[in-house]
Amino acid sequence: MMNKFWQDRTVFITGATGLVGGWLVKYLINTGADIVCLIRDWIPQSLLIQTKDFEKVKIVRGDITDQCLLERILGEYEIDTVIHLAAQTIVGVANRNPISTFETNIAGTWRLLEACRLSPTVKQIVVASSDKAYGDQLILPYDETTPLQGKHPYDVSKSCSDLIAQTYAHTYNLPLAIARCGNFYGGGDLNWNRIIPGTIRSIIKGENPIIRSDGKYIRDYLYVEDGANAYMLLAQKLAENSELRGEAFNFSLEIKLTVLELVNHVLKLMNSDLQPKIINQASNEITAQFLNSKKAREILSWTPLFELEKGLEKTINWYRESLK
Repeated sequence: MMNKFWQDRTVFITGATGLVGGWLVKYLINTGADIVCLIRDWIPQSLLIQTKDFEKVKIVRGDITDQCLLERILGEYEIDTVIHLAAQTIVGVANRNPISTFETNIAGTWRLLEACRLSPTVKQIVVASSDKAYGDQLILPYDETTPLQGKHPYDVSKSCSDLIAQTYAHTYNLPLAIARCGNFYGGGDLNWNRIIPGTIRSIIKGENPIIRSDGKYIRDYLYVEDGANAYMLLAQKLAENSELRGEAFNFSLEIKLTVLELVNHVLKLMNSDLQPKIINQASNEITAQFLNSKKAREILSWTPLFELEKGLEKTINWYRESLK
């Protein structure tokens, strides 16, 4: 059923060289979709380019903040479905470079949605938000009624882009839905500062994995293929039911883990007796974040395809192959 929906559908993906973007392109190629990708930087190590999937899609070079370019893409390629993933995704980078993060994550979102508002062809838009959009909360897990109240640069950028998406849905009837996921992981993640790829690489090299925080932060982790599937499912459900316009959905395994617990789990799966090194240097990070995804399960009939252990095993195997 999903393949039939996507067959020959013109799909515009922003952020295609990112972790989720690479897997999403792979899935959409297999469904027979007609894919257009916006790429700012040519990153040879990215999944999209490593796998040569870029040869099977249309590539447009440019920046997500270039509204004239976005209008041209939507018009010339007669785009049906937009999946907006482009973002600066690293908390530490956002702390050091707030303006570029705000430009990409906030201005990039309103410029894309304004281009969509002016387009006569766009029928569905999925905006990738984040659990970070909720900010620091006393009551957990987050559900979709939890206020969006980021305080630090990255969290604020996600809160703002999420609210802007809601504005375009509710004020201009843009056919849009929002996905809020936790921390993605999986093969192809080139951000070694992230805990899962960094830990796996350290273990493969025989080095003690480094935990930049105190190890006690609680996070929500979702395997990247589940993320790609969630975005596709949300677009399809939006096409079937216009009442989903403006709705946000959490996608989560609903397992809360400390960073130290996660690292120890990876060490165990890799049969390593190395010990994590806790350097406790993280700043402007939210202490505890985890999601309730009851709404996605009940309204979208969503279920994750990969439990944590299976996702970690697939990820470990990918890095063992790629880092030989």
